[in-house]
Order: sequence, then C-alpha cells, then structure tokens
Amino acid sequence: MQTTDDDLIHFERDGAQPLPPARVQGYVEHDGARIWHAVVGAGPAVVLLHGGLGSAGNWGNQVPALVVSGRTVVVIDSRGHGRSTRDAGPFGYGRMAGDVLAVMDHLGIEKASLVGWSDGACTALILADRHPERVSGVFFFACNMDPSGTLDFQPTPVLDRCFHRHWLDYQALSTTPDAFDTFVADVSRMMQTEPNYTTADLAGITVPVAVVLGEHDEFIRPEHAAYLAATIPQATLSILPDVSHFAPLQRPALFNDAVLRFLDRIGG
Repeated sequence: MQTTDDDLIHFERDGAQPLPPARVQGYVEHDGARIWHAVVGAGPAVVLLHGGLGSAGNWGNQVPALVVSGRTVVVIDSRGHGRSTRDAGPFGYGRMAGDVLAVMDHLGIEKASLVGWSDGACTALILADRHPERVSGVFFFACNMDPSGTLDFQPTPVLDRCFHRHWLDYQALSTTPDAFDTFVADVSRMMQTEPNYTTADLAGITVPVAVVLGEHDEFIRPEHAAYLAATIPQATLSILPDVSHFAPLQRPALFNDAVLRFLDRIGG
C-alpha cells in the first residue's frame, strides 16, 4: 500500500493500488443500467461507494485493510462510471441508491455498513434514509446534502491530476470510452442540482453516521459538515488532519483507521 500520496502524483501516474482478486464479481441489471460489482473477504458486509467520475478501483488502498479486519467488502461502480453502464436518463443520487440496493439484493445481503466518499457518501446516506432496515451505519466522507454545503471551485494541481486519472480510467474501463466529456457534463449537472435535503429530512435519519471531512477539503464547507453532524440524530463529526478531499489516496492508513473505528463502534 502506498504510504502517502499527498499531491496525487502516484495516483495520476499509476492509479490506486489494484483491487485484490474477487470471490464474486459481475453485473446486476437495474433501472436501465448494468451495475458492476465485486466481493472480497468474509464477515459482516461493508459496501464501498466511490466519488463522482471515479470507479471502484479507487478503493484499492482500503479493501485489503477491511478484509484483514474480518469483513466482506463489496465494491460497486456507480451507474455510468467504471464498468457500469447507464441509460439516457439523468444521473441522480436516488437512482444510484437504488442501484446499491439492487446489488445487495442480488448478493443476498440483508444489511450492510456503507462507506461513501463524496458522491458515494450522498448515495449512501440517501439509501440509509430510505431503507434504514438495510443499513447498519454510514461513514459519510466529504460530501454535502444541500447546495449551501459546497465551496466555490478553485482549480489546483491536485485536482488536475485526479481529473486526468479519472479520464485515463474511464477510457480503460467504460463501454463508451469516447464519451468522457458528455459523462462529465451529466455528472456535473447532478452535482449542481442535488442533493436537496432539508434540516427536517436530516433529522429523520435513524442510523449511526460518521460525518468525516479532510482538513483541507477542496469542495465542502467545514461548517456544513458540522451542521450535518449536529442535525442527524446519531451522527458524530471528525476532521482528518493534513488531508483533503482525497484522503483515501493521500493518507490511506489515516483514513482506514477512521473507517475501522467507526465500524467497530457500530458492530458493522
């Protein structure tokens, strides 16, 4: 495992660490898309949901640590991302939450802990809100739940490197490798218009939630993370030091420790 990659130089050049061999992998047909997923390990189920424009391969530094801890790890390419396809309809976090539930149903997983990163965090929390009986808890890393939670975009070399890696991976994995620009535009449209959770919506979430943010996150306002933690009944707030939106890649050991402490706390 790469020890640190604060500037994402290794990630841009090589991608994340390869995922370990899966004991199960394949596709689930759902809502006009084929959703790719893979399963590694044994024990309580943990579903990892990646960020916008990325793929399940971005979790290469996390899966081994979770498997060693005695857990079944499910990774999923969100619709239109990685190996998963999409239909002509718009992207939506609710649709992607439905895709995750379809994968869980296909695999016979009655209940799982969800670890979400950026867009994946929003997807995870929406699934937990809609189907709390299926979710043990949500590790909610680096996302907003209404438009007020985002910072004005400021380009940086780190963001440029991440975007370039996403472009390379999309070309290598997607069934529509020449459609990256359209893909980016459509995902960006979703990000700009969703999610739209109110204070009352957040107060109705009934599962344990760890709201976690990197100290130097490029996209999310720290006061928004504090608001989420204060409003969701069973939520806590953690700020990871010396990392940004890309903590799982920058400081994997730091990120993994936070995830494992949360899972141990909730029995997930």
